[in-house]
Amino acid sequence: MNGDDGEIVAASVDPSLPLEWRFSQVFGERSAGEEVQEVETWKLVCSSAVDVISAIEFDHSGDHLATGDRGGRVVLFERSDVINSSGGARRDLGDTDHPLRHPEFRYKTEFQSHDPEFDYLKSLEIEEKINKIRWCQTANGALFLLSTNDKTIKYWKVQDKKIKKVCEVNSDPSKTGAVASSSNPTACLGNGGVPEAISSLRFPLVTSHESSPVARCRRVYSHAHDYHINSISNNSDGETFISADDLRINLWNLEISNQSFNIVDVKPEKMEDLSEVITSAEFHPTHCNMLAYSSSKGSIRLIDLRQSALCDSHSKLFEEPEAAGPKSFFTEIIASVSDIKFAKEGRYLLSRDYMTLKLWDINMDSGPVSTFQVHEYLKPKLCDLYENDSIFDKFECCISGNGLRAATGSYSNMFRVFGVSPGSTESATLEASRNPMRRHVPVPSRPSRLGSIARVVGRGSENAGGVDGSSNALDYKTKLLHLAWHPNENSIACAAGNSLYMYYA
Repeated sequence: MNGDDGEIVAASVDPSLPLEWRFSQVFGERSAGEEVQEVETWKLVCSSAVDVISAIEFDHSGDHLATGDRGGRVVLFERSDVINSSGGARRDLGDTDHPLRHPEFRYKTEFQSHDPEFDYLKSLEIEEKINKIRWCQTANGALFLLSTNDKTIKYWKVQDKKIKKVCEVNSDPSKTGAVASSSNPTACLGNGGVPEAISSLRFPLVTSHESSPVARCRRVYSHAHDYHINSISNNSDGETFISADDLRINLWNLEISNQSFNIVDVKPEKMEDLSEVITSAEFHPTHCNMLAYSSSKGSIRLIDLRQSALCDSHSKLFEEPEAAGPKSFFTEIIASVSDIKFAKEGRYLLSRDYMTLKLWDINMDSGPVSTFQVHEYLKPKLCDLYENDSIFDKFECCISGNGLRAATGSYSNMFRVFGVSPGSTESATLEASRNPMRRHVPVPSRPSRLGSIARVVGRGSENAGGVDGSSNALDYKTKLLHLAWHPNENSIACAAGNSLYMYYA
């Protein structure tokens, strides 16, 4: 269902001003007293866990959005307000003062990407859950994307196909009526006789009607990972991509599915010597020879593919200096980086660990440029979070197309938006609901404990704990793990369970 379709907003003159977020759309929302609510033509069965959204991604233009769920399905949405009333593209008016409608998407198609499998050699079930989706370059009006579960990556092509139908039979019904009737014994003549009506019969006309999107699997990349795939990332050259599991990163060519090159291998000779694993990997958006990957120890490594075929050594290492004082059992667990994202221009890198959101400058490896507190208020509850496994939740992060803001998820279906530009104090807490500001009640801010780096910004601890500013009001079962920022506009799509919420500013 859409938001207020009559609401018109003007383009912001100063992009650095704090944004006011508004509800735009929701797909697959469960309403009170109903098992499922139908939105557009997308129908979800909310009672089943397979409908929980597990991946979300905008394409490079922002005109298409893809979601994957635990049932192995990929659902595509397309922009329905791209063309304005004057016939020009909406994105061309992004820097003007013309009033613009909020972005609207509509259901396009869906397809079954992965099915449950069983590895008989290892006696291991492979679930169909979609871990990641990445859009590839479009060609000839077709959409291309990569989707992966724990073991297998698939390359999909989605293209509109015209439906052909028989339009009309080009004959005289008055003369063919007797022939069409099976009850008329004179319709069929023996010895090769031909009725007069058949002599005037012609071939029917076949015409193309409306087009319908059809998904077809072009490539299947399998049997290359012994451990669960946690990341896939497209290269800027448009020809290759990487896939990463806990111990290895492989480089693939899109056109070659039976061969890949291992470029990173952190597996020790003895598994008992294993001290860290790979948690996320991402190609640089403009330099095809550079990529970054994060580890469970909180470090991020930047590697250059020109240095060697096997990139065992990194070109740069990004990690926060160790804080003074004793370490606890949870220190390394909460330091594990769950997601990294490059900014659009490629200079800055965003990372998310359990407690914080950090912004890094790839030209400065001495420490993060800024640190934003997301779960600072949960420190007293780490024991409880460990007991219910919530401390191992993998929250994603995203950064705006202009690089001025970043967003990440939290518990109780809430997400945080921070201004990351120098000097910005913007911080907002929103709930994935029709009223995103419902849970955003100001509470007295608490001073942040900053490290020895003066440039670190400890912003975000205020207004983070829900209604009363504490962790008591949070629901740890409802967590917002997946979200994506529109590449060209201030629009966020986030997944709350099986529902897809969209907001704009």
